[in-house]
Amino acid sequence: MSPVTLLALLGVTLTLSRIQALTCQKGTLNSVYNATELPLRWTTGQEDCEEGWGCQDTLMLIHNGPQVNVVITKGCTQAEDQEARVTEHRAGPGLSIISYTHVCRKANLCNDLANSVPLWTPSSTAAPAPEGTQCPTCLSRDECKESGTELPCPAGLRHCYNGILLLNGGGISTSLRVQGCMAQGGCNLLNGTQEIGPIRVREKCNPKDFLTCQSGNKLQFGPDVSRKPVEWTVSGNKMCASGEACQETLLLIDAGHKPLLVGNKGCASSGTQDFTATFIHSGPPGVLVASYYHVCSSNGCNRADNSSVLLNVLPSPAAPAPGSLRCPACVDVFGTCQNPKVITCPMGSTHCYKGNIQLTGGGLSATVTIQGCMAKPAKSLLKNTQNIGVLSVNENIEGEPAPKGGVAPAPYLAWMVGLGLSLALWCGVFCLPF
Repeated sequence: MSPVTLLALLGVTLTLSRIQALTCQKGTLNSVYNATELPLRWTTGQEDCEEGWGCQDTLMLIHNGPQVNVVITKGCTQAEDQEARVTEHRAGPGLSIISYTHVCRKANLCNDLANSVPLWTPSSTAAPAPEGTQCPTCLSRDECKESGTELPCPAGLRHCYNGILLLNGGGISTSLRVQGCMAQGGCNLLNGTQEIGPIRVREKCNPKDFLTCQSGNKLQFGPDVSRKPVEWTVSGNKMCASGEACQETLLLIDAGHKPLLVGNKGCASSGTQDFTATFIHSGPPGVLVASYYHVCSSNGCNRADNSSVLLNVLPSPAAPAPGSLRCPACVDVFGTCQNPKVITCPMGSTHCYKGNIQLTGGGLSATVTIQGCMAKPAKSLLKNTQNIGVLSVNENIEGEPAPKGGVAPAPYLAWMVGLGLSLALWCGVFCLPF
């Protein structure tokens, strides 16, 4: 046999022995169900894996009295093959965590678990003791009410658990607030578990680690928003990350016609100290830009319910005498000031302003277009301020070069009025009870 023929045959042999890339079921789910809705069944999508990768199945049930948090992640993995395994990380009665994990390479779609039966049967629930310990009971990705529902614990359980489970990996990222019954005290719901399939798990039990804050945005135009307090309430709440505090930010922009009020409530970055501050970034005789920022560290403490927290500290000068300069006046977040109102500027105005301020942060992203009166030597409304509360701000003035690299210099605040220290299955999965 010639060398060429041998090499050709060898090449064919290598090609045939190459590991074929797999197709795996793909999906994620992280949702709380009533225990009566279990067991569940589901369908998933598919994904094509890298050559040599396997398929993984992970199902986790966190059972807490009348509720069960169901966590599912399916997809491709580099992990080694693992026979299907059921693990009780924390056995009931009371709070319990049980998981199913499986890694395979035997065939396409081999990660084919389609229901929660391996981990759940109707006998999974335990009847509470008629008399005994009662504990606040909650399983939520948002908040647990301070006066949460208290339920009787199963017989023999005398300790109440209060903490957060952090889940991260396999397309899952969440903070789960947990309150319920335990056989022993302390912060050890996970019983030493650090990984469940591709999901990294850990817990925190310090009250400061699960601060809940009011959360939401507000945008309001109106001729009186710069003079009369308007309602500032939100319907949502948010559980902050470990170490974060509550915050509320207000921004007022008034160019003499239809001023704008921007409000944000939510979480402040880790390490921020409690304080309250109000700033006037730009004022009469030109465009007024003022802000309020409050940071605090107790549940729901960002509870200012109207804009008086900002308006009450603004100066109230007498109506300025009109000057000779006339400028277009406009504040707009929906376009580019197509039909601004031409106003007579106050005495002392020397030129007309035209630009925009880009706002990002706290779940808000908007570009506010502004036209109005200005006085020398001022050119900028923000004077290089980069942040207003949780909002990152970037001012672009028409006719002025943009900051190098798109980043403004270090913050500068024109006038501080007051300062007081004081986380469905992907691809349309249907989860159905049996």
